[in-house]
Amino acid sequence: MAPPYQLCLVLVIFLSIFSLSSLPTSAIIPKANVSLPIPSSQLVENLCNGKAIQNHKFCLKALSTPKVIAAMDTTQLGTLIMKLGAANAKATLNVYNEIIKKPGSPQALKALNCCVEAYKYAILSFEMVSSELVEDPQTANYDVAVIGPEIANCEKELINAKVQAPRLLAGNRFIKYYVSMGYEITSTLELENPNEY
Repeated sequence: MAPPYQLCLVLVIFLSIFSLSSLPTSAIIPKANVSLPIPSSQLVENLCNGKAIQNHKFCLKALSTPKVIAAMDTTQLGTLIMKLGAANAKATLNVYNEIIKKPGSPQALKALNCCVEAYKYAILSFEMVSSELVEDPQTANYDVAVIGPEIANCEKELINAKVQAPRLLAGNRFIKYYVSMGYEITSTLELENPNEY
């Protein structure tokens, strides 16, 4: 038979392991500052697989916030997309306003001012579309679609003026992605409610 102190030691080790196993794993493994991707909802999946979507990966990533994933219907998702589009347009507009303050050629200044107007228009359109989604998806669809040509004109002006600004090019690319997402969601709303408009 084992001596009593060995039995006590085995019992202490067993009880320690048993009591630790009932604790949550975060008590044993420290939490790391790593954000895990949030699984997208079926609503987001369907939207990002739509014909109008220019960049599937961007769509999924942009719409992977908990608020978007929790969207219960197409109208809610559309409203959130328009808010994201407006926020993106505002951020890019701020970059344009920063660059305008720096000295440059008159042609570059003209191109930048054209883009500032295009982005002001984009912000107003995204905000307006948010309110139109419920009442008139067809008008919302048109209003989001006409943002694209404004941004295309901005890009043309930048190219003609030989403005080299990667941040602006990225902003223009992203806004086009939001326009495609907006167009897809408003098209979906039109199809869901064909007789109402």
